[in-house]
Order: sequence, then C-alpha cells, then structure tokens
Amino acid sequence: MSGDRLTHLDDAGNAAMVDVGGKDVTVRHASAEGLVMMAPETLEMIRTGASKKGDVLSIARVAGIMAAKRTHELIPLCHPLLLEKVSVDLEFEPALPGIRVTAGARVSGRTGIEMEALTAVSVACLTIYDMAKAVDRGMSITGIRLLAKSGGRSGDWSAR
Repeated sequence: MSGDRLTHLDDAGNAAMVDVGGKDVTVRHASAEGLVMMAPETLEMIRTGASKKGDVLSIARVAGIMAAKRTHELIPLCHPLLLEKVSVDLEFEPALPGIRVTAGARVSGRTGIEMEALTAVSVACLTIYDMAKAVDRGMSITGIRLLAKSGGRSGDWSAR
C-alpha cells in the first residue's frame, strides 16, 4: 500500500472529493486489461464477423473510448479530465477461449487516470457480452486490473 489513509475520506470519515488544486500538472498515463471468456463457437462467430448485431470488436472499442470520457459521471468522486488519448485494443485468445481487452489513457493534469483506463476496459468487456449474449449467456468477464500507471506525485507503478 502506498499511503496511510484512503484519499477519498475527510478527517471525519466522510466521502470527499480530493482537492487537487495544489498538485503539479504532469503527463499521466494508465493501462488496464480484462478478459471476456466464452465458448469457442462464440469466439469464432465474433472473429468471422458473423454476429447479427454487427462488428462486435469495433463497437466494443468505441464503447470503451466513450466510457473513459464519461468516467467522472459514473464514479462519484472522480474528477472530470480533458483526455488527450484513449485506446482500446481487443485480441483473440483461442486458448482461453476469449477476448483480451486492453486500454490505455493519457492526460496532462493534476490527478490520475487509472479509473479512465479501468472504465474503458470494463465497458468494452460489457459491450462484448451484450453483443454476444443471445448465443452465449455463459460468458464471463474476469481479470479486470490496472497494468501500469505513470506520472504524478506517487510516480510510476506496474503490475508486471
């Protein structure tokens, strides 16, 4: 753990938005990943573009990017950020079988961008589920985690 106390609590233990006004503006980057596990037939349907709902990967990518831009509306104490870059990549993992979703986000700002990367991954995974649930309700979303972050007072961190 990197701190003595939770940053989103005031001295009385109440939820509070962190005051970032005194922090330096730095370039901050975060990356995250998640997995959507599914039946081999479902993975093949998505891979070949045979879904009746359209291009699952393209729609999941756009959904993830849109979600990152709205993180502050979804997570109560997140600050709105002027995102400079959000990327969402989707990779077929036949051995699982499933799809690995990774997202990266960058901002020049006073607060971290981890939640934006995690939100992008989460919503992209949910979108894959939504688009394929008619053929595979047994899919599972797993392994959503932060991979790395850089910038800010706490410096760099990596899960690897």
